[in-house]
Amino acid sequence: MTDAVTTAEATAAETTTAETTAERLRRSTVMRTTWLLVAVGVLVVVMALSTAIGSRHVGLGDIWSAYLGNRDTFAEGVVAKRIPRTLLAVITGAALGISGAVMQGVTRNPLADPGILGINTGAALAVVLGIAYLGLSSASQYIWLAMFGSAVTAVFVYVIGSLGHGGTTPLKLALAGSATAAALTSFISAVTLTRTDIVDLTKSWEIGGVGGGTWDSIRLVLPFLVVGFLLCLLSARGLNSLALGDDLAAGLGERVWVTRATAALGAVVLCGAATAVTGPIGFVGLVVPHACRLLIGVDHRWLIPFSAVAGAVLLTGADILGRILARPEELQVGILTAIIGAPVFIAIVRRQKVRAL
Repeated sequence: MTDAVTTAEATAAETTTAETTAERLRRSTVMRTTWLLVAVGVLVVVMALSTAIGSRHVGLGDIWSAYLGNRDTFAEGVVAKRIPRTLLAVITGAALGISGAVMQGVTRNPLADPGILGINTGAALAVVLGIAYLGLSSASQYIWLAMFGSAVTAVFVYVIGSLGHGGTTPLKLALAGSATAAALTSFISAVTLTRTDIVDLTKSWEIGGVGGGTWDSIRLVLPFLVVGFLLCLLSARGLNSLALGDDLAAGLGERVWVTRATAALGAVVLCGAATAVTGPIGFVGLVVPHACRLLIGVDHRWLIPFSAVAGAVLLTGADILGRILARPEELQVGILTAIIGAPVFIAIVRRQKVRAL
């Protein structure tokens, strides 16, 4: 009789635990969905503001008329030029946000970011060399060089960060990336100083901005960004396993190197393609994933799409702020993201003490 009672109590406890777990999962899904919808709503508002705010005031009627395709007045023409600029900011911010989240997952490094690891700078150096010595002059030519430069730099930094006792650590990767970025920046300066004829072409591009966004540049970069996004999204479940450690992930049946290579390739494609059309923009990939984890947790199946939306919001908002602060001129968005990201970087270092994720 006692055994039967004990068994019944154990069964009831297991059922209660299962129901509690299911309820927690349901609540977590509802919360994440809510936050994602809120972020999408904020993005829609920011996009509307981006088409409305600039050096010249335009009315709601002009904005609506421009969206309908009218170009009869000067104000409608101004809005029409802001639309591709806004869309470029959205897709570039999304690409950088995803790239940062995936790099942090692949390396288990809370400081990983395309800028901090020098990957943006590697892409920039490849493009500058192409302009200076190969005579390249269009984004369609830049994009392949940028992705090549990103890939080579990513491998180089990872190898350097893996040398020595203890293997790869967040601190070693951050130091290797920072040193590499500084060296590559010096190479860029050396090239532009000896080739004064390309200074005007590379000067504004090196800072990073979306002011030159056109429908042609969007059509050029969008296929690469879609491919990079899909690669990262397909790696999301594997990145969750990698967070447990390589040995445990392998024990769970995860092909560690395949997952890491696929995710890293997706991140490099996103970073390289974005850099090719906007120039090197830093800190978006650092700030966005950390903010997203505070809201929705560490599950990459949610973190990747949420980072895309949040990155789009951040970069588009920074572009708007750059237009407001320097009227009637503009501040390049790369300057604004550096101003925003530097304090966040310091805060992360102080709080995390460069522990692995």
